[in-house]
Amino acid sequence: MKTKIKELRKENKCSQEELALAVGTTRQTIISIESEKYTSSLPLAYKIARYFGKTIEEVFDLKEID
Repeated sequence: MKTKIKELRKENKCSQEELALAVGTTRQTIISIESEKYTSSLPLAYKIARYFGKTIEEVFDLKEID
């Protein structure tokens, strides 16, 4: 699933490690989500979106979900 996490992190000068710690996951999970190898769970997607002050739809491209 495509996301805007990497762009949002750069805009906010936030590392993968900082984001992972803030949302209660690992840096490897953030890497996997950014590289589209892993689809975030709904609770984690919510935490990531809330961290950036965005909605889930603003962070994750839900058009791919059928």
